[in-house]
Amino acid sequence: MLTLLVMAMTQTVFAAPRSIDKGAMSEVSMARQVEVSNREAWAALWREHAPNRPLPEVDFSREIVVGVFLGTRPSAGFAVEITGYREDGGRLVVQYRETTPPRGAIAAQMLVSPYHLVAVPKRAGPIAFEKLAS
Repeated sequence: MLTLLVMAMTQTVFAAPRSIDKGAMSEVSMARQVEVSNREAWAALWREHAPNRPLPEVDFSREIVVGVFLGTRPSAGFAVEITGYREDGGRLVVQYRETTPPRGAIAAQMLVSPYHLVAVPKRAGPIAFEKLAS
């Protein structure tokens, strides 16, 4: 019981992050999780992700960008959503959930690359990603 109380006291849960871009058609074909803390790295990631769209504005003096790319998947129905974040023992934990087409579902047979990019307040310390159960 004491352990649970101590764990609860070291975790701070924050409001939902500001969504920057979310969808199923990224040019990033390999699964990965990203954190971007400056404009140059943001521009490079955006050129890789969506080279034909304008770069969204981010105030890197106050925010960082975190994101999840699922990589190429074989059909429609795959998605990812960053649902929130929390501070846990000095690190920022970004929580996300993946969805897949239900078993036996009829889904369009097309390659998709689901992703979600969000802005969170800038803070010191490491960042970890936590996949939540569907």
